[in-house]
Amino acid sequence: MAQRIIGRVKRVNGPVIEVMGIRDAEMFELVRVGEEGLVGELIKLETDSAVIQVYEDTTGIAPFDPVYGTGMPLSVELGPGMVGTIYDGIQRPLEAIREASGIYIRRGISVPSLNREKKWHFVPSAKAGDHLGAGAILGTVQETGNVLHRILVPPGMEGVLESLVAEGEYTVEETVAALRAADGRTRELSLMHRWPIRVQRPVRARLALDLPLITGQRVVDTLFPVAKGGTIAIPGGFGTGKTMTQQAIAKWCDADLIVYIGCGERGNEITDVLTEFPKLIDPRTGRSLMERTILIANTSNMPVSAREASIYTGITMAEYFRDQGYDVAVMADSTSRWAEALRELSGRMEEMPAEEGFPAYLPTRIAEFYERAGSMETLSGRRGSVSIIGAVSPPGGDFSEPVTQHTKRFIRCFWALDRGLANARHYPAISWLESYSEYLSDITPWWEQQVGAEWAAERTEILDLLHREVRLQQVVKLVGPDALPDTQRFILEVCSLFKNAFLQQNAYDKIDAFSVIRKQARMLHIIAMYWRRGAALIKNGATLIELKKMKVYHDIVRMKFAIPNDDLSGFDKIETHLERAMDQLEALHARDEKPTSAVRT
Repeated sequence: MAQRIIGRVKRVNGPVIEVMGIRDAEMFELVRVGEEGLVGELIKLETDSAVIQVYEDTTGIAPFDPVYGTGMPLSVELGPGMVGTIYDGIQRPLEAIREASGIYIRRGISVPSLNREKKWHFVPSAKAGDHLGAGAILGTVQETGNVLHRILVPPGMEGVLESLVAEGEYTVEETVAALRAADGRTRELSLMHRWPIRVQRPVRARLALDLPLITGQRVVDTLFPVAKGGTIAIPGGFGTGKTMTQQAIAKWCDADLIVYIGCGERGNEITDVLTEFPKLIDPRTGRSLMERTILIANTSNMPVSAREASIYTGITMAEYFRDQGYDVAVMADSTSRWAEALRELSGRMEEMPAEEGFPAYLPTRIAEFYERAGSMETLSGRRGSVSIIGAVSPPGGDFSEPVTQHTKRFIRCFWALDRGLANARHYPAISWLESYSEYLSDITPWWEQQVGAEWAAERTEILDLLHREVRLQQVVKLVGPDALPDTQRFILEVCSLFKNAFLQQNAYDKIDAFSVIRKQARMLHIIAMYWRRGAALIKNGATLIELKKMKVYHDIVRMKFAIPNDDLSGFDKIETHLERAMDQLEALHARDEKPTSAVRT
């Protein structure tokens, strides 16, 4: 514990503590409160007083207890050992805490974020005499089977490499390099360094978001795609599947690393994540998903101020791996609980409330968080990205509440979860009416290059049908479907087919849980072809019953389960049968003949 006393406790108001006689302190300085050394952060500074938010339970803290300064801001330790670890909101490793204090977190406990005893095999990639700038790579450590950890020169440092250790085993604290700066001073570098969580790590340039983040979820990739480095909000009421959707994306998306932030969620829900993630197998490598995952567990019964810090802890870790040239996906579950923490802390500090009691700076904080996403050219010249997928939990599923509305201002992709779809067991329960993606124009050239030029037109055509179906359903509720002509009933039928055979996805089915992009494109093309050919036939006298009686119709319904990702030849058969059946039906009606069993191809 630091022994520099910077003041004494004046008043305790939950996690907010007023300090008197303040001296030699800085804004956002990390402090320790009381003899137990509770972790806190200085968030308000006046002439001779200050306000501290404490990240632990303040029971027992009394006036005149000492407050110790550390001389450094709240920071995270960045280096080998992060991947596969479960942290709390201020980067304390929960497994190490359990070994030190049992199943309950003892107040004031101090455990290093990175293991100080474990040795890592370091392979140097630079040599003495090289001039290295910030972000340059000193060497590598194979952290897990999935992650090659690149040891970087920390931002703000530059100079000539005076010495670099040979290949061997080193702890994160041992000196591996010495860098002589332009002012003549020599700085020793180890495998780890620290970075303030509220400060965005610098980059060389922002890049265009022209590469999609492939999730394997058809409703996302095809209808509402997102780019690597994009920002996404998933709003939905209780039980609509926010956490389930994020977990599916975490498992299947093509990001190199996942940072999962359980911010203020229920303990049993976080427990499910902590128990299930280690059991999940990364489909790309066949290894445990934890080998490319960092978990931050900050449940609703933990101190509210730690909840406020947790998303900054997670995004800083993501930026660190982005600087190594990786694509990182951040799952924040949920930003509403984070906003509620801001509201509680603001109320305890007696700040003027804005709408629904939230602080007036809520939009600014939301913007600051989502602005840390992006596809970047790193200081070392590599390309890396941070994609933020933030769940929003509006009370009662009301999307007009402040957190949802302010979030919509700063994100470009909106996956609205629908209560009706969730109740109907249609998952993912992403509404195709309220959702949108502004990345479509940016990534359409990539899709068309990968799967064909017709992809964008067919996607637009199907989405237009879904919107037309909504208007027809209003008529159906009044007069029933039988009152509609076959041309309109066919729209309802195709939309029902698209929802069940394409949008609905079974996370427990080995084939259907994930769809490669070519499978998605082929499924979309077959349904679009069924619509175009069928609509033309109905205009020429065919009936809806005839179109549904075709045997190939049932093949279309089952294709998501029947055709695996690694063998798409089944789509050729379905497409051939569909063309043949449509041609036969067209020929029959062209001769004004009654259809026969030959149609059932």
